[in-house]
Amino acid sequence: MKETVYEISPEKLTFKAIFDILRADMKLSLSGEAEQRIIKCREYLDRKMSSHDEPIYGINTGFGALYDKSISNTDLGRLQENLVKSHACGLGEEVPAEIVKLMLLLKVQSLSYGHSGVQLSTVKRLIDLFNHNIIPVVYQLGSLGASGDLSPLAHMSLPLLGMGEVYFEGEKISAEKVLSAFGWESLHLQSKEGLALLNGTQFMSAYGVHSLLKLFRLSELADIIGAISLDAFDGRIEPFMDSLHRIRHHKGQIQTAERFRILLEGSELIRQYKKHVQDPYSFRCIPQVHGASKDSINYIATVFSNEINAVTDNPTIFPDEDIIVSGGNFHGQPLALALDNMAIAAAELGSIAERRTYQLLHGKRGLPPFLVANPGLNSGFMIPQYTAASIVNQNKQLCTPASVDTIESSQGQEDHVSMGANAATKAFRVVYNLERILAIELFNASQALDFRRPKKSSAMIEQFVAQYRKRVPFVEEDKIMHNEMEKSIRFLREVQYELPDALIPGI
Repeated sequence: MKETVYEISPEKLTFKAIFDILRADMKLSLSGEAEQRIIKCREYLDRKMSSHDEPIYGINTGFGALYDKSISNTDLGRLQENLVKSHACGLGEEVPAEIVKLMLLLKVQSLSYGHSGVQLSTVKRLIDLFNHNIIPVVYQLGSLGASGDLSPLAHMSLPLLGMGEVYFEGEKISAEKVLSAFGWESLHLQSKEGLALLNGTQFMSAYGVHSLLKLFRLSELADIIGAISLDAFDGRIEPFMDSLHRIRHHKGQIQTAERFRILLEGSELIRQYKKHVQDPYSFRCIPQVHGASKDSINYIATVFSNEINAVTDNPTIFPDEDIIVSGGNFHGQPLALALDNMAIAAAELGSIAERRTYQLLHGKRGLPPFLVANPGLNSGFMIPQYTAASIVNQNKQLCTPASVDTIESSQGQEDHVSMGANAATKAFRVVYNLERILAIELFNASQALDFRRPKKSSAMIEQFVAQYRKRVPFVEEDKIMHNEMEKSIRFLREVQYELPDALIPGI
């Protein structure tokens, strides 16, 4: 079967393209225009360095606080290789392979614009790693998110020099062995190249894009599962009427209410007579809470769309203007703020989901306590809610913002840093925790819905729950709930569902 290839070009890289590239294991190539831009910038830099004696930061000077140390032309390549080696000082857990692969993709995209001064062969070697699923070993701790993601990008770049470790065909081995197996020579970096590889926000961006793609889906699932809970709880549809939300004007709130009306259209349960005049906030205020998170997600998506289509290394080269400028595009502040927002938006979707789970267990509105027919002998769904509460508590701790902190580094030259890398790894954990919380809510809500039989919910809800019941059956007697919860998580990752086109966010 012919391989599918995605061509890296100056055209906008979209979230949908990234999703398709990773899902289909597509290969990368460079467009002709991208190659010409890279070559043009490199040739300009070579000419400049052959005739220019003045210091240019990071090209013929030291780095950071060593910016005032001049480097001879004969040592410019060695300077860049030393930079990669000295900055590879990450610690902690390894970065998941899918995120490292995304780092490679985003680094290639950033270098393709022709403002970084790299050799074409350097970019093509990054593409080789991506295309052959050679995944550098990168560590989570070490980046301040300011001069770019220096430490993680150094680990990502070590294999270009035949150094460091990689994962290849399920095995962790030295990069030197992999290069030898493919008959590849180690690269010899030229002036500026180490900085081009290490400066940049691709660690933060890869974590952010990965988490954002997952959060798009979880936001939709939160609405579907919330609608199941609302119907199983015998909730009211009136708080979802369109006019109520249009007089407050928030787009996400209006969208959420519309989605719930469509999801529950035709439900026997939602239209039956209600003795109660109000529902608890975790049901009644779903449009306001879910909607606020949707609006945050849209803001975050805008930030990351800008970033993955940006040049973020330093110094930046403008061949047509004959300018090399030392600026700060590597500073991660836009991402740090967005990532902290992402964590909060995801945590709130989880927080209100746990509250709905809690409400379903009370033995109210005709439902049995803890959702079992024989409570006492059976604990039923008592403890899954404990698990959800524990995860919600952890999310609250993880939502302490990283972006408001800064620690001076490099002898005061880098006196304000974004801490965006820590914001990225925290947001990643919160998003995956949200998935667990929603799986627990679905586990409870489906059980509660079955106690409403023979009455039925809407066709859309019944179809969704029927798919779930093929994986996780109704719980008659106590069993090991961990197994059912794990199956629920896998279901959320794999389930196919359709929402009206107007309600699907453009990605």
